Amino acid sequence: MRKFLVVLDDSRECLNAMRFAAMRAAHSQGGVQILSIIPPDEFNHWIGVGDLMREEARERIQAHFEVFAKWMRDKQGVDPELVIREGEAVREILTQIAEDKEIGVLVLGAGNDKKGPGPLVSQMSRNSGSLPIPITIVPGDLSKERLEAIT
Repeated sequence: MRKFLVVLDDSRECLNAMRFAAMRAAHSQGGVQILSIIPPDEFNHWIGVGDLMREEARERIQAHFEVFAKWMRDKQGVDPELVIREGEAVREILTQIAEDKEIGVLVLGAGNDKKGPGPLVSQMSRNSGSLPIPITIVPGDLSKERLEAIT
């Protein structure tokens, strides 16, 4: 089964990327893999405090994931899987793609403010020529109706 890999983060544009991935998966009998990455600098504390912060981060990610997963199951009939990795975002995305051969498309949400599409979209776009899969960049300001029409 071909999977759409989408990155779960705290950005607004993440919502449209999730919607797009779920709708495309539903229309193509594919799956959705949601990747959340915990940055390594988040735990540069004493060992015990770092472990506690890591566990709290995983709990937040799981709660955030459940909101998207419920919508995907209820509205699109897609049961997504969650993968949590720790490290630098681009490296972890590339590693996930290399490790899971069922991933067929990387879906990223692009910011729509004056700062540009966002650091992850910018970094992944620079690597796009050497990726083994295509990237779909979903504008963060697309309406639900427009997303439905596109997918």
